[in-house]
Amino acid sequence: MPQTHPALARADEVVRPALTLYLDVHRTPELSGEERRTAALFADRLAALGYEVTRGIGGHGVVGELRNGEGPRVYVRAELDALPLAELTGLPYASDNGAMHACGHDLHLAAAAGTADLLARTTAHWRGTLVVLGQPAEETLTGARAMLDDGLYARFGRPDVVLAQHTAPLPAGMVAHGSGHGPLAAASAALSVVLHGRGGHAATPHLTVDPVVTAAAVISRLQTVVSRESAPAEQVTLTVGTVRAGTAVNVVPDTAELGIGLRALTDESLNRALAAVERIVRAECGASACPREPDLTAVSRSPALWGDPATTRAIRNVHTALYGPQRVGTWPPSMAAEDFPLYGDAGLAVHGEAGIPLVYWMFGTASPKQWAVSPALLPPNHSPHFAPDIRTALPPAITALTAAALDRLGAVAPHTPGN
Repeated sequence: MPQTHPALARADEVVRPALTLYLDVHRTPELSGEERRTAALFADRLAALGYEVTRGIGGHGVVGELRNGEGPRVYVRAELDALPLAELTGLPYASDNGAMHACGHDLHLAAAAGTADLLARTTAHWRGTLVVLGQPAEETLTGARAMLDDGLYARFGRPDVVLAQHTAPLPAGMVAHGSGHGPLAAASAALSVVLHGRGGHAATPHLTVDPVVTAAAVISRLQTVVSRESAPAEQVTLTVGTVRAGTAVNVVPDTAELGIGLRALTDESLNRALAAVERIVRAECGASACPREPDLTAVSRSPALWGDPATTRAIRNVHTALYGPQRVGTWPPSMAAEDFPLYGDAGLAVHGEAGIPLVYWMFGTASPKQWAVSPALLPPNHSPHFAPDIRTALPPAITALTAAALDRLGAVAPHTPGN
């Protein structure tokens, strides 16, 4: 696709409304499963652009459809939710409600809205159906499955491709695709573990079974899952992200609860780590003479993210033609996790059907000044100081997503005057 594609030539027209959406969403972030206002803003914007909008898919999920004749069905996905993090950026439009868009979901939404706007303005240049998703609960890795379980593909059609992009600590205007030699994002699982003790008075500890002591033993022992049960070349992480127990210093509680997150670059490695976690938790409870077996609950699980190789190469070529080779890089396998893989099977056959190809790339958010000072000092995703330079990051985020969608949608043959 040439750089002078007539649809992309009008990109400047959609930046301001996309920026307005971004600023509103950034100021008023909502946590996973609570994205009522964010979903309404996004749905209202799509409806104003002429999309047929359905709300409340898999929770607060939004689906906007724009049918433009016969042709491919292309899905574009962005996320609605924020993180439970107090923003410390000092920006004039910073959030002050205790939540924060510290992973760029507000920018993803604004770029998707800009793409929806641009393609709605340029329907003479493409054919097919564009389906724009506003997905809830990505941070908890539960939103994609909820939308699919709510009949996403049965209700809105099986996609020919699903596209998504994500902010990254790169210069604004740069994109990076996977190498094809490993997953873009890791397989991930989250567990809730409740350890049952026998509460009582701190003055008579011998009459209790202290679940806090058991929790401490579990946490210490879990470190060996990576250090002693995973091969050195096998990339696995285990984090005990939450510990909750007790109400007072003079009371031994009845229970202690742990939130455990695991990540691995392969599903096989993740399965082995999960089995080790369960074995260790149960064994430590037995060693502590806990009166009940522990409760282990799988909160979420997502497979590793592999982009479809052929489609990824095609989109990379599109971005190279649009931006030049110096602004298109390669992204290495990451231990970050996503529920985006659930929308397809990376081109693999599942249940006798061809998988749905996925394409996912990273795009930069740093201004030239920020990058020149020191790339190493850029606040990373999930930092309370994370602050994309919206003026330089948003326009190319829109064109990158639009160019990818145009490449997958049906082309319209140019008009040739008669002789």
